[in-house]
Amino acid sequence: MNLTSNIQNQKSILVTGKNGQLGQSLYKLVTQHSTSNIQHCFTFVGRDELDLADSSSIEAYFQDKRFDGIVNCAAYTAVDKAESEAELADQINHLAVKKLAEIAKQQDSALIHISTDYVFDGQGFKPYVESDAVGPQGVYGLTKLKGEQAMQAIEPKGAIIRTSWVYSEFGNNFVKTMLRLGAERDNLNVIFDQVGSPTYATDLAKCILTLLDDERFMLNETASVQHPTSNIYHYSNEGVCSWYDFAIAIFELSGTACQVNPIETKDYPTPAKRPHFSLMNKAKIKQEFGLEIPYWRDSLMDCLTQLPLASNE
Repeated sequence: MNLTSNIQNQKSILVTGKNGQLGQSLYKLVTQHSTSNIQHCFTFVGRDELDLADSSSIEAYFQDKRFDGIVNCAAYTAVDKAESEAELADQINHLAVKKLAEIAKQQDSALIHISTDYVFDGQGFKPYVESDAVGPQGVYGLTKLKGEQAMQAIEPKGAIIRTSWVYSEFGNNFVKTMLRLGAERDNLNVIFDQVGSPTYATDLAKCILTLLDDERFMLNETASVQHPTSNIYHYSNEGVCSWYDFAIAIFELSGTACQVNPIETKDYPTPAKRPHFSLMNKAKIKQEFGLEIPYWRDSLMDCLTQLPLASNE
C-alpha cells in the first residue's frame, strides 16, 4: 500500500505492522490530510508482505527496496502467551529488530522502533527516565529489551520510543474490552494497584510524524555518541491512573452503567508478571521536539468519539 505526495523533498517511509493499532492510526492520519499536506511517501506493509517472524522474508523484501525511514510498528504483544512462545516472541521483538537495524544502517535509513514500559521492573516510585536501570519481569519485556539493545549495538539513525498502555479505535485493547464487558455485565473487577499512563495510538502516531518531519532527527543530529540512551525516548499521554481509574473513566465518558470494583493484582493471577509502576518521564521528547502531549482523559474522549466511525469503515 503506497501513499505518495507531490512534495519535492519528500522522504520514502516504510511502516511495518499496518494492521496493528499504531499502524492503522498512522494510516488514518496520513490519509486524512489533503495530498498537499502529506510530507512523505508512505508504504504500509503487513505480515503478508513483510513477515518479521521469518528472517528470509525480511531479507527478500529489502532486496530491491530502499527507504529513507522505517517505522517498526510490528511486534509480538501477547504478554501472557509470550511465556509459552518465547522463541516466536524473540524472533519478532528481538531478531527481526536486529535485522531491520542492520538494513537501516546499510541503507542509511532512520529507524523508529516502538518499545515498551515492560523493559523496567515496575518497582519504581517516580517516573522512569530513559537512562534508568532496566529489569524486565517476563519474556515479553525481555525480548523487547533485547530488540532495543540490538538496535543500539548496530547504531542506525533513528530512535527507540518506549510507550505504555496503548489503545485505539482499532484492534483489541483495554478500552474496547471494557466497553464490551460493560455492556454485558452489571459490575466488573479491575486492578487498582498497577499504575501508569494510557497512550492513545493516534497521539503516538502524531509524535512519530513529528519526528519524521524533523530534519535534525532524520540526519541523526539529535543523537549523542557520548550518551548511550540518547536515541531512546519515552512517550505516553500526560497524567497518571490505575487500570481501575481508567475503567471508571471509560464508563463515565461513554455513559455506560457498570459498577467497577477495585481488586489487587494478586486477586487476578496471570502467566506473565505485570509492572506495578510504569509511569514514564516524557520531558526529553517534549523538549527536543517541542511536543505538546494531551492529557489521558482528553485523548480517551477523542477515541470514544472515533469508535463509531471506525466500526463503520
